[in-house]
Amino acid sequence: MKKLLCFDIWADYAHFKKYYTTTSPLTFSIPPKTSIYGIIGAILGMGKNEYLYYFQPGMCQIGIQIMKPIKKTRINLNLIDTKSAIMMSRIKTRTQIKTEFLKDVSYRIYFHHQNQEIYQKLHDFLKAHKTFYTISLGLSENLANYIFVDEYMYTEINDNQDWVDIVTVLEIGNSLGKGDIDFSEDGKEYFSDKVALEMKPDREVVNYAQIVYERNGQSIKAKPRKYCQLENGHNCFLL
Repeated sequence: MKKLLCFDIWADYAHFKKYYTTTSPLTFSIPPKTSIYGIIGAILGMGKNEYLYYFQPGMCQIGIQIMKPIKKTRINLNLIDTKSAIMMSRIKTRTQIKTEFLKDVSYRIYFHHQNQEIYQKLHDFLKAHKTFYTISLGLSENLANYIFVDEYMYTEINDNQDWVDIVTVLEIGNSLGKGDIDFSEDGKEYFSDKVALEMKPDREVVNYAQIVYERNGQSIKAKPRKYCQLENGHNCFLL
């Protein structure tokens, strides 16, 4: 059996920009896996130009559980060209951008890393509620907080053919095909999005994934070919 770390992270506002939006930025409903790499790097004190070396494909697995219903709002931001703004008090021109934000968000993160030194260091930082750099959700203005939940043993289930309740978002692809989600349950709202999974140190995205999630944070009844069963009885999918 393997071990993973579990912690909750939340903020009043969050923004994870969709890569295909420009003048009116929209946000993903969940933090992409690459954004969580940045958050963990900030907790551990890894520089912004070095942390991705520790999160190359195959090194880290992450599960994302929605803890509060997804709510979005639009906020007008006044952007300033700081390169030309020598005296900030005399700025006369600003560019106003209507930006979509997530509001009152909370996520549960499941974390496993092949490098035991990184895993143990994060375990110690989480338990002590300590961070090296200030953490935020997407933008530096969206300051975040977190709390350590627990460390769990888990079993990898492969070649599954049964219906199970998954508490995290699911990846559509090799492990989940057409007809493998039960959409008949009342009161559940399902959405899908394409998010970044893996990134080179030069920030070139090398892998995307189509994910599905339940907007209110309820479990997803599905038949994934593979998933992880935690010792507390919950089932999660690690990206």
